Amino acid sequence: MQSDLDVARTAARAGAEVALKYFASLADLPRERKADGSVVTEADRATEAAVRAVLAEARPADAVLGEEGGETGAGTRRWIIDPIDGTASFVTGDDRWLVLLALEEAGEIVAAVAAVPAQDRVWWARRGGGAFEGPLDGTTGKRIHVTDRRPALAGSRLGVIPVAPNLYPSDLAISAPLSAVAAAVEWAVHAALMVANGSLDLALQTRGELWDFAATALIVTEAGGCYGGQDGLRGPRAGVSLFAADQTLWTAAHDVLWPQG
Repeated sequence: MQSDLDVARTAARAGAEVALKYFASLADLPRERKADGSVVTEADRATEAAVRAVLAEARPADAVLGEEGGETGAGTRRWIIDPIDGTASFVTGDDRWLVLLALEEAGEIVAAVAAVPAQDRVWWARRGGGAFEGPLDGTTGKRIHVTDRRPALAGSRLGVIPVAPNLYPSDLAISAPLSAVAAAVEWAVHAALMVANGSLDLALQTRGELWDFAATALIVTEAGGCYGGQDGLRGPRAGVSLFAADQTLWTAAHDVLWPQG
């Protein structure tokens, strides 16, 4: 029987294969708008369906929460899917979009996969088992760790999410206090994953839902980093999220973003 992490990796790869087919023919892909104004496409729905199909076969008793398909099932185990994280970038041909999948058990994220299919890369983690990075096919992988350089906030490398064309004035207003102190840099893959592998010190995601953070939060913490929001270090939830290489840096960044606590 496959482990939960192996199931997650298999499901994420299945979703990635579907998404890549759509990514290869973007000119033929119609764009729609959700009620909140965000972009959605047939690719999002088909990718989620592929992930759900693997989960239904391997873990039929588990609940599933997906960005496109909503919640099905019930129980203490719940899979959380963001089929294409970064759809607005996906439809422009930007290769930084992800397939995100996490398993929540009794309210705690215990396994996570973040695939970057167009770059043939994947990150994964198991609670208590560390974080890893490797090629999408999963044949090899290396354990990753946050940086040990321990910079002061003023000397830290910061990645801010989202980026254009999904960047709004409200995002800039949220990130401005931190960007004025830390060195905001461009990121080649999701900034939280770059914190996990030591390429960045901080990542700030100015908005999102549970499925946007469930996987990346575990990967960063299992790599030795910290994750949380305005209300402190905690598990993933909707809103503004802050990732850091260590707690001292996280606290310094938090105090700049939310000086009133």
